[in-house]
Amino acid sequence: MIPTGYRSCLNLYETQTAIGIVKRTFEDALGRALHLKRVSAPLFVDPSTGLNDDLNGVERPVSFDIAETGTVAQVVHSLAKWKRMALYKYGFQPGEGIYTDMNAIRRDEEMDNLHSIYVDQWDWCKVITREDRTRAYLLKTVDDIVEAICDTLAVVRAQFPQIPVTLPRKAAAITAQELEDRYPSLTPKERENAFVREHGAAFVMGIGGKLKSGKPHDGRAPDYDDWNLNGDILFWDELLGCALEVSSMGIRVDAAALDAQLTLAGCDARRALPFHRMLLEGKLPLTMGGGIGQSRLCMLLLHKAHIGEVQVSIWDDATRQACQAAGVELL
Repeated sequence: MIPTGYRSCLNLYETQTAIGIVKRTFEDALGRALHLKRVSAPLFVDPSTGLNDDLNGVERPVSFDIAETGTVAQVVHSLAKWKRMALYKYGFQPGEGIYTDMNAIRRDEEMDNLHSIYVDQWDWCKVITREDRTRAYLLKTVDDIVEAICDTLAVVRAQFPQIPVTLPRKAAAITAQELEDRYPSLTPKERENAFVREHGAAFVMGIGGKLKSGKPHDGRAPDYDDWNLNGDILFWDELLGCALEVSSMGIRVDAAALDAQLTLAGCDARRALPFHRMLLEGKLPLTMGGGIGQSRLCMLLLHKAHIGEVQVSIWDDATRQACQAAGVELL
């Protein structure tokens, strides 16, 4: 969907410059706000470790055989579990954390204005104490991330004042159940659109478990977020007329939450995997973390109509032709 009369406010050269500003500025701001250290991360993992993110449990990971070892590796879907293991191995203490560039291939992803089979995120995770496993601590962290996003917008607009984007510096907090209660006749996405349009930005909490309707607001793997202490950060995108999710995050499962959620999700077989055994035995640190979409954030802050304007991917013929006809330049 290309908005009628849309023209990018930046040419291709300016777009590349602005993408660089966004990425450098935001990751520095995020690191300062959450006390994170940049680390290197894998593009692929051994599937037998249980470290790959299963997303909604139906997406097929990209796998390949390794000639030298005779084994198979999987391209990561995200680094949700790897980050926690890294914090354990590196000896990070409460209040300290890591962030990294995460690049993934999600071959079953739908492709539209906001979705691509290529995923790029800032993945972050930090060690917390038992006392930090609260909604108040979660919301304070959301506030810090939203501030970092708004500070980044100010920097990029200082160089490119023609960008018309404005964002609120506070996200309205609401639970998925409260959204369902408020808009019972709407779908989850329609509920998000209605609420975020009103508030400009929102943090929708409690995603993964079933609501009163018997359906979850959205899918979440049972073995990284605590479904009672997680959520999505969304901003209203005036150009596209929809709520744009820039981050999925949360306080990670402890042993009790993992035990309960594996049973609820029918994933008890995962208990035998090395990562899950360590977590159930209390060997891994308590953490919180999330992913922040790099291309999504660039789309929002640079006033772009299609994710292909800020990242290089493969698109179907209909998308390429529609964008060309509308004057949208895909990278």
